Amino acid sequence: MSKGISGTELVRCFAQKGQRIFTAEEAKALAPKAGLSPAYTTQALHYLVRSGWIIRLRRGTYALSPSMSGTAPLHDFEIGACLVRKAAISHWSAMSHHGLTEQIPRRVYITTTQTVTIPAVASSGEDTRRGRTGFTVRDTFFQFVKVKPQWFFGIENYWIGEAKVPITDPERTLLDGLKNPDYCGGWDEVFGAFKGYTSKLDVEKIADYALRLNATITKRLGWVLEALQVASPSVEKLRRFPIKGYRLLDVSGSQQGTYESKWMIRVNVPGRRS
Repeated sequence: MSKGISGTELVRCFAQKGQRIFTAEEAKALAPKAGLSPAYTTQALHYLVRSGWIIRLRRGTYALSPSMSGTAPLHDFEIGACLVRKAAISHWSAMSHHGLTEQIPRRVYITTTQTVTIPAVASSGEDTRRGRTGFTVRDTFFQFVKVKPQWFFGIENYWIGEAKVPITDPERTLLDGLKNPDYCGGWDEVFGAFKGYTSKLDVEKIADYALRLNATITKRLGWVLEALQVASPSVEKLRRFPIKGYRLLDVSGSQQGTYESKWMIRVNVPGRRS
């Protein structure tokens, strides 16, 4: 195979750009600059994978091999953010990044607005048991949580090794815990994260975020802030927000518990204020 078709110059071009993860479409767009015919790009990518120059992460998505490019190993967060467009590291993974938990999740959670195509053949039995909400790449399970486009906010870029990765900020991460505690280690882990972060919490920001989401999250947040004795005009704003009917404090908990009319919350968490 000729040097042009082998695609090694393509690897050098991506390395010069500082882009360690790329798609087949991006490779075809860069091919002429690398002296490679776009028509042979697919063939070149296969050669580069076999030769160890690049790593195939999933169909149509590749990464430069650290051993060939001389860069640091890829972080799971860097990979996860590139597996689907419009994505951000979130939930328990974001809690770990922000120091909101001492636990180390065994999977990477990714919030996205896109419908993720799951491989036809499950990479592990776990995929099937959990309704095929993700797949495994390099021994790490990536779980995707789809949200409405208007709910894709509260995201910032953080340096992870040699790359900037989109991650939900602390306030948005805490709210995701109220919405999906199962994706954040459970209710106690989420409440503990709130408790540990109270002194740093931007109350106005998290209240505004909650109001942009929905009434259920708004009322759960208000209950938590009052339980932690957070004093702010924003707490009253949360209380006044209209809602019809009671909501469970812990959506993953039982259907039992006392009713608290102030927040229209059914406190179904043992040992918490009621």
